[in-house]
Amino acid sequence: MVALGFLIALEVAARRYGLPGPITNQAQEVIFAPKSGPLLYASMALMMVVLTWRQRFIAAGIAIGIDVIFSLVRWAVDAKTTGGHPFGNGALWVILGYAVIAVTRRTGRERVLLLKGVGLGLLLVTGRKTGDTWLLITSKTRPAVLDQYVATADHALGNPSWVVGRIVKATGPIGAHVLDYVYIQLAVAAVVVALYQLRNVAVERRFPGHHLVRTFLVIGLLGPAIYMIFPVAGPIFAYGADGGHWAVANLWPHTPPPINAPHQMPFDTITPRNCMPSLHTAWATTIFIHSRQGPRILRFAGTFWLIATLGATLGFGYHYGADLVAGVVFAFTIEAALRSLDRGWDRSGIQLVTYGATVFAALLVSYRYLPMQMAKHPWVFGPLLILAMTSVVYGYARTTKLWKPKAAPALQPEPQPELV
Repeated sequence: MVALGFLIALEVAARRYGLPGPITNQAQEVIFAPKSGPLLYASMALMMVVLTWRQRFIAAGIAIGIDVIFSLVRWAVDAKTTGGHPFGNGALWVILGYAVIAVTRRTGRERVLLLKGVGLGLLLVTGRKTGDTWLLITSKTRPAVLDQYVATADHALGNPSWVVGRIVKATGPIGAHVLDYVYIQLAVAAVVVALYQLRNVAVERRFPGHHLVRTFLVIGLLGPAIYMIFPVAGPIFAYGADGGHWAVANLWPHTPPPINAPHQMPFDTITPRNCMPSLHTAWATTIFIHSRQGPRILRFAGTFWLIATLGATLGFGYHYGADLVAGVVFAFTIEAALRSLDRGWDRSGIQLVTYGATVFAALLVSYRYLPMQMAKHPWVFGPLLILAMTSVVYGYARTTKLWKPKAAPALQPEPQPELV
């Protein structure tokens, strides 16, 4: 009910600005070409963790068949799919179909389990639509951005967006295309890790207490609230050609910004203020965390996705280095809170979450009120920023290691008395 109320509130807020909200956008994809075709199939895959293998093959076949029919109809009527994918409707139809089956053909625990699977699949794609609506709202309600503050503070880290931006441009179209694919398909990578974590749901007939999708959704829910407090457009907009006449100057990525007293700057009503913190960094960090418990190939994939995402966020000029530091702290704090909620709050969990939240708040305050000091003393504040981030990561690793159940020692057989 809380989630539904939140979606309705976002729908109403978007309508006030003449924009379709997340509910409308999702409903349109039942018929029209979806903007998130791969994500819809990934969502269907999540839903299918509650099904048997036979049911999974049938569901996948039906989804593909529906997409073929939709494609033929669009081809026959010469319907355009501009801005959308030629597939994905079938996956959404299957998810909605299983919702109907759960209500009309299942009872008891089987109904609850199937509805949880449907809800998990719908939450992932609805979370994407919710995020898109949030971004539109930030651009309409925050006319001024704080990019100059973050760019000035970023001198303490060596202006990494400018450095990585030049590296990505030097790699040519191949490197840019790889990073772009990684950046866009982050949710699909999360689903791969989540499917490994949820692989036994159909057998055990229950979901684990904590898994990647929970953290992914909570990050997407809470992150945009920080955007409203700390609106930042990004280097390629505030200091690059994409910002047009709103940009300070066309400096990115070849010329680092000068160290001048920062101030708020007006910006357009189109560009999202979605930099602080970097949610792509936060999501990639959670993928990395959860992939640590998988096989070697999954651990390798999680590491690759994290590194590539960091490269894309900086190399495309979407984020400053300070955004990434805040994103890592944000991710570990949310993950610690959800794990504590699952296992039961205790002193160690409360301390870890409180410390992470304190460090995150301190980062935002320092970016806003100490940028000049950070820029003028990079050899002091740069290591301090990295140390603050590392301390949260270390605290998480140390605390969660203590949370792991310890193996009980094997019982030794009692000595038998010798027979005389």
